[in-house]
Amino acid sequence: MTPVELSRTVLRAVRRAVEDGELSVVVPEKASVTVPGAGGWGDYATNIALQLARPAGETPRRVAELLLPHLAGAQGVSAVEITGPGFLNISLGSTASTSLVAEILRRGPRYGFVDGPTSADDTPDAPTTHLVRLHAPHEPRALVVMDVVARLLRSQGAHVRTSCETGPPEPVWATVLGVAEVDAYSSPQEPSAPPDVAVRPVPVPAPDLAALLTLGRDAARWALLHPAAHDRPRPTADHLVQREANPLFRVRYAYARTRAVSRNAADLGFTAQPGDVRDTHDAQGDVAEVTIPLAQELTLTPLLADHPRVLSRAATHRAPDLLARHLVAVADATLALLPAVLPLGDEKPLAAHRARLALAEAAGAVLAGGLSLLGIDAPEHL
Repeated sequence: MTPVELSRTVLRAVRRAVEDGELSVVVPEKASVTVPGAGGWGDYATNIALQLARPAGETPRRVAELLLPHLAGAQGVSAVEITGPGFLNISLGSTASTSLVAEILRRGPRYGFVDGPTSADDTPDAPTTHLVRLHAPHEPRALVVMDVVARLLRSQGAHVRTSCETGPPEPVWATVLGVAEVDAYSSPQEPSAPPDVAVRPVPVPAPDLAALLTLGRDAARWALLHPAAHDRPRPTADHLVQREANPLFRVRYAYARTRAVSRNAADLGFTAQPGDVRDTHDAQGDVAEVTIPLAQELTLTPLLADHPRVLSRAATHRAPDLLARHLVAVADATLALLPAVLPLGDEKPLAAHRARLALAEAAGAVLAGGLSLLGIDAPEHL
């Protein structure tokens, strides 16, 4: 069960409680499903009970108690537990990772995108499909941020129009930063149409502009997008250094390594297959005497599951930095997993190796899709 499917399951549980007369509320249009926070339990958590408590005239914990049996009996749900003031923590059992990885591999880099009209059943916090007008000053960082915000909004099913003060981007900005042509130009005092969102991040200081343009497209865009909009960008040569201290390098390197392990696995005669990363059966079905590490999956899988929510939040809050930081976390967890993907020495490929390869390829799809939204290349060799 994917996070989108679980969100629908939560809404169905609410609907059943209402139909049975246990709750007197209007069934909401959306149900937020996220990975559990620090100290949480299970695969996912929802705050639907807190959302419904006031209109139901009940405490959040009482609402959670009423919803629990309806959720616990849903197909694909193995256990439900109430934590804190009324959070419902949900475990999907051993199939959670398998179905998630299969879904990511099916969608590829478009995992987390909303195809077609946006609805509450598609993704919990997605923007609506009304036209969103973005307007930016004639400044390189603002134009790059607006470009990515437009990509994020479109990925979530929104229609977007962009406008810029004064006139087209400077030719060097378009060439180096990859700033696309916007839909309209206007003076600061008379925009072509009232914008819904004015994109005004802290600009690049004039003395730093020349240094920014020497970084090239990928590093320059990262230097502008990774800091929050209220933080000053620092376009230094550190963004070009291929070392662990450079988060852009870690993200691109992690993606390149996922492609490398796929090529190496093909050379060894096996391919990815979503499954249990602890399954130690060999091709003949016999159990091999091999210990399969689990910590890497426990770190990476929740991050992959959270990717649709991150895209939705980044689009809703017009904050590409949320996506950039998420990609760094995914990359770090992926790099920790990769040494365990391929068989070692004379070890034969096991079901666990195929499952871990599928998990690595799913991580690669998330990294590639996220970098594409940021307008940054995802190299297969690095």
